[in-house]
Amino acid sequence: MRLKRLHIRYYPPGMFLDYEKRGQLKTKCIDLLKLTPETDVNELVSEIRASEPLITSSCVEQVKVLICKLQEKALQAHILPLTNVAFNKSGSSFITGSYDRTCKIWDTASGEELHTLEGHRNVVYAIAFNNPYGDKIATGSFDKTCKVWSVETGKCLYTFRGHMAEIVCLAFNPQSTLVATGSMDTTAKLWDVESGEEVSTLAGHFAEIIALCFNTTGDRLVTGSFDHTAILWDIPCGRSVWDADIGLCLVTLLGHNDEVLDVCFNYTGHLIATASADGTSRVFSTETFQCLCQLEGHKGEISKVCFNPQGSRVLTASVDKTARVWCAKTGACLQVLEGHSDEIFSCAFNYEGDTIITGSKDNTCRIWH
Repeated sequence: MRLKRLHIRYYPPGMFLDYEKRGQLKTKCIDLLKLTPETDVNELVSEIRASEPLITSSCVEQVKVLICKLQEKALQAHILPLTNVAFNKSGSSFITGSYDRTCKIWDTASGEELHTLEGHRNVVYAIAFNNPYGDKIATGSFDKTCKVWSVETGKCLYTFRGHMAEIVCLAFNPQSTLVATGSMDTTAKLWDVESGEEVSTLAGHFAEIIALCFNTTGDRLVTGSFDHTAILWDIPCGRSVWDADIGLCLVTLLGHNDEVLDVCFNYTGHLIATASADGTSRVFSTETFQCLCQLEGHKGEISKVCFNPQGSRVLTASVDKTARVWCAKTGACLQVLEGHSDEIFSCAFNYEGDTIITGSKDNTCRIWH
């Protein structure tokens, strides 16, 4: 075995060791869960060397530097596992939701915590920036509410109440005038960001709604459900008086043989990608409503799917501990992102499409270039 690279896992504290064994690149993790600012670094390194043969004398100083970095930030982590991650438009900051009932805003370059958003009474499960503006964040919780926050101050602006069960997905429209929420109560709701009022309820699924996404113009919303279908809704644009009966079902997209766990539009609104518990992702045309290609290769359910800004690539995250990059036109797998030690529940491209963030049940986020 030969050590290739060391890198930090901030949350919870630890280090990843990338090493080569019989020509294959592998990764193992050293947990440092008891690390505190008072921990004796030299003593800790000696303990690590005694139990880990990959840590040789040549890399001791590097290990010390990494542990010192961890000590500086060891008290800033979520105290319970992460639920979701999301970039702002530029990728300069990202947010994390957690079972600890908070959402945190982080600086991507430094890893510094900028704000902790506190106020939910249960798990913060769904999170989103109001891209491209990036001045607001929406959080959806198992407490059945959605909150809108100021990015600059970290203060709560509105709390949306009305769902009868957990909120598990949400999205801003591109104009940042509406927030859509999806719930385990089988409905989606639209909320006015300026007034804080409910605009309408979208009812049509026969099971829990667990994914939704606006198209680029904001006049269409796609929802994915445990009923094995995705529904495309017509959402009138504008800021005039709203009719409570808006939200017409345009088409139901069929083909998956298990729950649809995520859905998204590409940036032109001409394509929809779906992710399913059946282990596949599909790309549909919004003009013909036909399936254009099927993305096959994951060894377990796919929990998240998104397009790159150019619409040429699809990114998927799976319980098989990998994320994959696909050709949106042919469905061919172009790259497999390996390294997480547990299932990946979230993934996203930055606005330029040259950086990817993944969030995993191993309590870490990884940034890929």
